[in-house]
Amino acid sequence: MNAPLTGIRVLEVGNYMAGPFCGMQLADLGAEVIKVEPPDGGDQVRHMAPLLDGEGSAFVRLNRNKRSIALNLKSPEGKEVFRKLVGSADVVVENLRPGTMADLELGYPSLRQLNPGLVYVAASGWGQDGPLSPQPGLDIMAQARSGLMSITGTPGGDPVKVGVPVCDLVCALYGALAAVSALYARRESGLGQFIDVSLLEAGVSLAIWEAGRFFATGEIPRPHGSAHQSNAPYQAFRSADGWLTIGATTPRNWEALCRLLGLGRLLDDPRYADTSLRFRHRDTLIPEIEKVIATKRTADWLVMLEGAGVPCAPIEDFGQVFNDPHLSARNYFWDAPHARLGQVRQLGSPMRLSETPVRREKAAPLLGEDSAALLLELGYSPREIEALAADRVATGPAPAVPS
Repeated sequence: MNAPLTGIRVLEVGNYMAGPFCGMQLADLGAEVIKVEPPDGGDQVRHMAPLLDGEGSAFVRLNRNKRSIALNLKSPEGKEVFRKLVGSADVVVENLRPGTMADLELGYPSLRQLNPGLVYVAASGWGQDGPLSPQPGLDIMAQARSGLMSITGTPGGDPVKVGVPVCDLVCALYGALAAVSALYARRESGLGQFIDVSLLEAGVSLAIWEAGRFFATGEIPRPHGSAHQSNAPYQAFRSADGWLTIGATTPRNWEALCRLLGLGRLLDDPRYADTSLRFRHRDTLIPEIEKVIATKRTADWLVMLEGAGVPCAPIEDFGQVFNDPHLSARNYFWDAPHARLGQVRQLGSPMRLSETPVRREKAAPLLGEDSAALLLELGYSPREIEALAADRVATGPAPAVPS
């Protein structure tokens, strides 16, 4: 069967992460995502190392299942092409600084006049209004202001950001979820709507445990390294040859862990009677566990812990992750054809729909790969397409135009 969003057309305008990652989710779900890029280089991620035959390696993965039109939105002719695309679109996704699209005369109010059913997703650092809205907002700034960097890292250590651009990525996921929800609402109302998602609010929305603690007690959360905010033992431990994680927070798992480690005496210690008390007294509890874990190799502990039913996992680097036998058994990774690079390994989508599976079609397009084809679809003649290319309005290594 077709993917769930088959028949939905999305225009994506933006750079880097939030807009393109949002567009990728919609493309995976079956939408026709048209990436609108400036002719003079396109999305900047195209040029970020490592490069494969001139193509950004991250770009060919982040922009899979999309089409590309290289379009100068600053020119009157380029604006007209974009408006025609909007007339046939269901969704616009953009992550430009607030006001940029309006300055181009392509903001939501004007586009809504052309297409009342248009769903418009605007992703930004700080949101479309408020005192911070005019400022540039990158992921690290959002991680800083959202509080995430204040709880990431080790106690007393330097500020640390989450290893992936989590505010960018979560903002994109919220944008995709909101877009799908707005399309669902449109089925009844016939009308689209404007969606405002920000990196800052995406980051703050993740602070579930921290909000629970602060609003209940007034305590300001601090970093705990790999440890949980409220439970113990739930963290990484050093073994004789590496690291593993253990989470024994239920009574059954706690008892199984203690008996496996030869620490049965802890079961009768009132300081560790429940998970809240164990968290409160983790300064004495964790060293007891660490001493034992350090005596054996990670692989040995994993066998024993799994056998005892205690949740555990090794800490893997990405060389191990990208060759993980479990992920391979689930066919998570896949190879996508690219016009220049051949087959390109892709990360899979976590969304596994039994009846309408996500698309696995192609890697990212070349810059302007679909410019001529899209212009033909919009009714431009071959001569007009040639003129737009000559004027650097709509360019790219497009398919041959019939004479």
